[in-house]
Amino acid sequence: MTLQLNNSNFQETINSNDVVLVDFYADWCGPCVAFNPTLEDLSTEFRNKAVVAKINVDKNPELSQSLNIRSIPSLFYFKKGQLVEKQNGAQTKNLLAEKLNNLINN
Repeated sequence: MTLQLNNSNFQETINSNDVVLVDFYADWCGPCVAFNPTLEDLSTEFRNKAVVAKINVDKNPELSQSLNIRSIPSLFYFKKGQLVEKQNGAQTKNLLAEKLNNLINN
């Protein structure tokens, strides 16, 4: 199951885990809703290796603004607390898994 992040647990989560994938989404966003099963699958597949998390942009506007989120879904990849890559739009499970594996193994 994906981890739900918010303003209060975002920093702690990215700093206390080696690899974190964060999806910025909204409940009203069709592509975000359609993308959710992919994230749930990744969360299960990468359990104990990486954290797959989500942040609702409508419920956390300050965080979304501070990270300059302009479109959703937006995917942010963190390694050891540092942002290493951003992607806009839903991606395939295979592409996401490849990126997570690269971050875990390098």
